[in-house]
Amino acid sequence: MTTRYLDDLALGEVFTTNGLTLTEAEIIDFAWRYDPQPFHLDVGAAAASPYGGLIASGFQSLALCFRLFIQSGVFLQSSIGSPGIDELRWLAPVRPGDTLHSRIEVLDLRPSRSKADRGIARLRYEARNQRDEVVLSFIVNHLLLRRPA
Repeated sequence: MTTRYLDDLALGEVFTTNGLTLTEAEIIDFAWRYDPQPFHLDVGAAAASPYGGLIASGFQSLALCFRLFIQSGVFLQSSIGSPGIDELRWLAPVRPGDTLHSRIEVLDLRPSRSKADRGIARLRYEARNQRDEVVLSFIVNHLLLRRPA
């Protein structure tokens, strides 16, 4: 995919990524490293939890959703970071065998007033499972370069 700059984006434009299937081993490995709660780590404990089975860490789902879009290459040469994430919501559990893909919508585009070579693109990310259910949503304020002259 060709790199898109701030000037190349349009309000309401939508990007959809390929999917990735999470395995039980990946869920447990991530949990051991970053979110060691029983319902992420232990199949038996997870079965007795309110979730009725093992679920992925919300942080894993967030990172995966973001990764799928970044790996698409849309901002390969234009991204220069982000001042933050807004409105993070975990809406449904992600389980072993679920295939997630990302849907990203352009909400706002603001050229910088002080630095003419950049601006902020506000994008709403949604992680959707194989049933097209939204399991996660958040807004990223992408700091993007403007199209070179």
